[in-house]
Amino acid sequence: MLTPDATWFERDPLELAPLLLGGVLRRADAAGTVALRLTEVEAYRGSDDPGAHTFRGKTARNATMFGPGGHVYCYFTYGMHHAVNIVAGPEGLGWGVLVRAGSVVEGHDLAAERRHVRRSTRIAGELARGPGNVAQALGATLADDGAPLVPLFAGRGGRAAGAPVTRPAPHPDRLDPQARAELTAPRAGRVGGAAAVSRPPVTWSFEPAPTPPPHTTGPRVGVSGPGGDASAYPWRFWIPGEPSVSAYRPAAPRKRS
Repeated sequence: MLTPDATWFERDPLELAPLLLGGVLRRADAAGTVALRLTEVEAYRGSDDPGAHTFRGKTARNATMFGPGGHVYCYFTYGMHHAVNIVAGPEGLGWGVLVRAGSVVEGHDLAAERRHVRRSTRIAGELARGPGNVAQALGATLADDGAPLVPLFAGRGGRAAGAPVTRPAPHPDRLDPQARAELTAPRAGRVGGAAAVSRPPVTWSFEPAPTPPPHTTGPRVGVSGPGGDASAYPWRFWIPGEPSVSAYRPAAPRKRS
């Protein structure tokens, strides 16, 4: 059985991506816990990958990707939704794996509430199909960027199972408008903007599948330019037959003014 510690994620994203399939990614906060069995991911490989956020180097936005593996890289995209990535490899390389889809295995009602889905259509396979839906179901925002992944099994000196990780509050300037409002809005029990009672910490964890399931590979979804070349970068990995896996679509051509 795999027993991940912080270094378990410090491998090439092309190796890590298929190992994530079938594993359970879990996020817990004051509202509750949502867990996804991962069914679709995409690998991104830094300066060797023109489709990666980190292809042109380190910026304030992508700095987390240049840290050591085993952290959450969360970003806001298209002015619409967040996306969740797992940082891979050793520090300094800008490697990571995008979580594209998963099946909800814990916290169905909370995930459906976050997705604004009616009870009659709360289907586990549809709640977290696509990166934006993954982040929304988990409750992830830019405030989660940089959060460490806690291993559910202690191993090779890893953190004990379930040990909480308390992170300092992010600076409001780094947050998208929704997350900034959530962080700075007045709340009952606050005095002068400070919380009278500390809120439970947000925790992330990942439990690999004992045996990773068979998978299929193909081109990444919506990646434009050279990074979208299906023959050169078939770096999307998914479990065939899973209803949560998203349909492939190429990048939309950019309109010229």
